[in-house]
Amino acid sequence: MKKLLLIILTFGVVQASVAQQEQAFGDGEWFKFKMSYSGFLKAGNATLTVKDSKLDDKEVYHVVGKGWTTGMIKWFFKVKDRYESYFDKTTIMPYKFVRNIDEGGHTKNIEIDFDHQHQKAHVNNKKHKTKKVIDTKPNIQDMVSTYYYLRNKININTLKVGDEFKVDMFFDEETYGFKLQYLGVETIDTDFGEIVALKFRPYVMAGRVFKEEESLTLWVSKDKNKVPLRIKADLAVGSLRADLEAFKGLKHPFQIVVNN
Repeated sequence: MKKLLLIILTFGVVQASVAQQEQAFGDGEWFKFKMSYSGFLKAGNATLTVKDSKLDDKEVYHVVGKGWTTGMIKWFFKVKDRYESYFDKTTIMPYKFVRNIDEGGHTKNIEIDFDHQHQKAHVNNKKHKTKKVIDTKPNIQDMVSTYYYLRNKININTLKVGDEFKVDMFFDEETYGFKLQYLGVETIDTDFGEIVALKFRPYVMAGRVFKEEESLTLWVSKDKNKVPLRIKADLAVGSLRADLEAFKGLKHPFQIVVNN
């Protein structure tokens, strides 16, 4: 449960094509997710907000992701996480990433500035008062911008079951390879009604956040928004699930098969 927002950010990632398409999101978009443990115990909430902004005179999207524990769980393990990304409005390449977390007393406060021309990440660890410059790969993304970058590229008309897609993400002081496999179409029941969804299997590095490489499943709306509807993580004991609970500011119509 201590990785509430990390799950949302990492596994809201979807990609199906590299062809440029109409943007799937814009200023004012907001999502709220409810987290549950083993299907019945409320674990927490997370939100994602997109706003127009400026960074060093550059027009950017500023995305803020927040995650926190709720209910009984917060009394013995309190989580309060905040992630931010400033990325180019056209290319979706990140300029700045912020990670400020408190997970049961384990804290981090890190700011990363990206120099894409020289393929460098300038890492400012505010908690430990250290600064590092680390080599990165071309077209590197941060944890937040990855979701919006890949979400913007999806082409539901060319997806084939078994398709795999990869992206490099820079997180804290390391680059991680991320792979996603498309599993097919499924209609799922949500708080808003039945929705046709694209189903994906994100592959992760075992041993850090998750036990196995294939422990996650993601459902995304099959429309121009590509909204993350549900994320499920199978754990060593029980499971953790995130469901979209509320939204506003979608750029395109939200398609519902059957209203509740």
